[in-house]
Amino acid sequence: MAIGNQRGHQLRRIVRVNEEIKTVIATAFTINLMAMNAIFLAKRAGTAALGFGVLSNELRRFAIDLQKQMALLSEMTYDSVSTVTALLKQARLNQMLKGTLSVCTGVGKRLVEDALRTRLEGALSDRQEQSDAINRRLSQMITDTCQLVELGSVLARSAKIEAAYGGKLSVPLTQVSSDFEQSIGEIQRSLEKLTKHHLEESDA
Repeated sequence: MAIGNQRGHQLRRIVRVNEEIKTVIATAFTINLMAMNAIFLAKRAGTAALGFGVLSNELRRFAIDLQKQMALLSEMTYDSVSTVTALLKQARLNQMLKGTLSVCTGVGKRLVEDALRTRLEGALSDRQEQSDAINRRLSQMITDTCQLVELGSVLARSAKIEAAYGGKLSVPLTQVSSDFEQSIGEIQRSLEKLTKHHLEESDA
């Protein structure tokens, strides 16, 4: 695959990663609102829903932590776009100079060869290392985020169990806990897509 096409594919994959990040942030915001409503319902139910209230508060913290995590991921994808764009420009410049070598002679040819050997090839290598480092950090952060969401899933399942003990408000509490579970399921599916796009980018 030509360098331009390869970097173009990378940029498109990064855009898809960022779209999934936006989806997760929006869903986390919804979970935060649902958790506040759930805390209110638990207070109305009294001591019968004490456990549900505690879990709802933990789910609210989870949603806030997830929003922060996804914001950091978003920043890193923008860094990745900048690095890939710089790599593309550097690679094109190197190719252009290599093409120039075929028509240069004498001193001019030696100057172009020196530029390629010392500065430009080194710059391309440096940018590639920078891109690889960003990809490694992104991979680790995605793994950390998946673990955080798994915790959220456990909290949602626990809230569903506690909802059954909510007395007169057990039905609305169960509905809220089902909404938690559904929303976290959506986040997990988005993270699966995000991971797939990121892995495709890393392998490109």
